[in-house]
Amino acid sequence: MTNDYQIRVLPNIAYSAATVKEYIAREKGIDARTIRGLRILKRSIDARHNPVYVNLTVRIFINEEPPATEYVPTHYPDVSSGKRVVVVGEGPGGLFAALRLIEHGLCPVVIERGKDVHERKRDLSKITKTQKVDPESNYCYGEGGAGAYSDGKLYTRSKKRGNVDKILNVFCQHGASVDILSDAHPHIGTDRLPRVIENMRNTIIRCGGEVHHLTRMTRLLLDGDTVVGVEAVGVESGEQRVFRGPVILATGHSARDVYRYLAESGIETEAKGLAVGVRLEHPSELIDRIQYHNKQGRGKYLPAAEYSFVTQVDQRGVYSFCMCPGGFIIPAATGERQIVVNGMSPSNRGGQWSNSGMVVELRPEDVEGDGPLKMMHFQEKVEADCWQQGNMKQTAPAQRMVDFVNGKLSYDLPRSSYAPGLISSPLHFWMPDHVSRRLREGFKFFGSKSRGFLTNEAVVIAVETRTSSPVRILRTPDTLMHIRLRGLFPCGEGAGYAGGIVSAGVDGERCADCCAEYISTLS
Repeated sequence: MTNDYQIRVLPNIAYSAATVKEYIAREKGIDARTIRGLRILKRSIDARHNPVYVNLTVRIFINEEPPATEYVPTHYPDVSSGKRVVVVGEGPGGLFAALRLIEHGLCPVVIERGKDVHERKRDLSKITKTQKVDPESNYCYGEGGAGAYSDGKLYTRSKKRGNVDKILNVFCQHGASVDILSDAHPHIGTDRLPRVIENMRNTIIRCGGEVHHLTRMTRLLLDGDTVVGVEAVGVESGEQRVFRGPVILATGHSARDVYRYLAESGIETEAKGLAVGVRLEHPSELIDRIQYHNKQGRGKYLPAAEYSFVTQVDQRGVYSFCMCPGGFIIPAATGERQIVVNGMSPSNRGGQWSNSGMVVELRPEDVEGDGPLKMMHFQEKVEADCWQQGNMKQTAPAQRMVDFVNGKLSYDLPRSSYAPGLISSPLHFWMPDHVSRRLREGFKFFGSKSRGFLTNEAVVIAVETRTSSPVRILRTPDTLMHIRLRGLFPCGEGAGYAGGIVSAGVDGERCADCCAEYISTLS
């Protein structure tokens, strides 16, 4: 027999399965010896007041054994003789599209411009040592996409678009902790996600699919208004290759050469709104004290604290984005003459600092220029200006938080997790006024709502621009195919239809479903 209970307990009780079991047995009058297993179905922290409570939905198994696995596995058949589909990009959109194609009996051929997840890690470490960025292997390009080394947060609001639980279960099947099935804000961790991605790639190959790294798409192959494949080039070898089949285009939000190619080729796209701002970093102990309303911080049983802020300034949203408790800030540029920052956390979230993107909503009408690439051009200019301010290295311009709000250059800067280093700079002066002005007002409001948040112990680091795609590749809502080109399925963040790992995975599965339906009409 199984029973589900919703309980509200102190952190020292929620900390382990044993203490939860003991609590339920005592409170519900159940003989603990009859409880053969216990599963946490949902977990969330209520830190609105002191003391902090943990809300749990718990399933207990009385006089019966629990299932062997806590996740629902997916069966992946051999598809070596199946019809081929080209998947361009091996980020979450491309990976989940490829796995879903296998479920349909189709053979995915994945091409990825960057290196595999392990080789890629070596290039990331070189950024700090050399102050240079490999344009094909960096925090945005390579196996796993921008999410692989950018934290692995799995929280999404896009639950109406597809099966979020399926995405989480597939991650568990490939090595992620089953905690992601129950946590309100699931998180794999930068230290664990690369192995999960490698396991997903191995599933594709084991089932007969193909994965080609260091292979960059140069153009689509067309037969009239039908896409029949792609032409690609070996990044290191220079070898020209052709891959034939319908195309799922999942190139990520930073593949600017792809956007330029589409615009030059007359393939329909449009400028898309995005958000631009900074990374804000506090000492993690300070955030713990603020969020848990306790001078002692989080104590033994609570995780590093999270926060979420949002307000409106002059009819545009100002909000925290991609909050990384106990994490660090990374250099996320994809080429020369750029500075871009992002954040990540290891699985234990045990670092000295906590950071988040603090960004301002921008719409196409807020930016000068015309054409579908106008938002991308705005991104490029802000990143180039930031590079100039950073002494033309990956040294990031920064300012203490209160100094930024007051329009004052910081005499010195606090210690930071940003490994390439910081340089004091008047962000309030050189950043676009419609961004910096709204950020300053937003910081004042957040400080009024959370005492101690607005402080010169915090540092504002420029510039956060890669929050989402600046371009949307137009597709029909029913078939997810490009509005004019049959056989082309724009997918995920790079196409402008997702905003994170899970939503990109969901969109990848949807594109694979539509591609399978399209192929069935060709038979």
